[in-house]
Amino acid sequence: MQGDRGEGHPLGRLILELRRLERNPRHYGGIGPLTPTEIHTIDAIGREEGILMSELAARLGITKGAASQMIGRLEAKALVRRTPHPGDSRSVIVSLEEQGKVAHKAHEELHRSFYNHLRSELGAEGIRTFEEGVEKFIAFLRK
Repeated sequence: MQGDRGEGHPLGRLILELRRLERNPRHYGGIGPLTPTEIHTIDAIGREEGILMSELAARLGITKGAASQMIGRLEAKALVRRTPHPGDSRSVIVSLEEQGKVAHKAHEELHRSFYNHLRSELGAEGIRTFEEGVEKFIAFLRK
């Protein structure tokens, strides 16, 4: 029966579409391909001029070891760099290289474009309703 696994229901289709997007690497500003995990790591770093590895791990909800592995992959692609913290020899600051900044800016523009399109389709009231629904959905998923 359609809908038993959620495929026929809009929410089920949304979840399936998000899963599909999470599997597919993309190019951002000519940089890539980057996986969703990589670009979201770049996004978390790009919000600051530099971020402590421990803060990055906390922001992404992953272990410091997993963050370190991700940063290693992004360093190999010349997108980020690690530098020792000037006041704490045990800490590492992660920042974006120029190519990382290009990818970050392109990712921000993608989000801005998506949001502007959604706003033009839904209008201000529709956006408020949509955002309230998303917040409730997130709260439900975190239970």
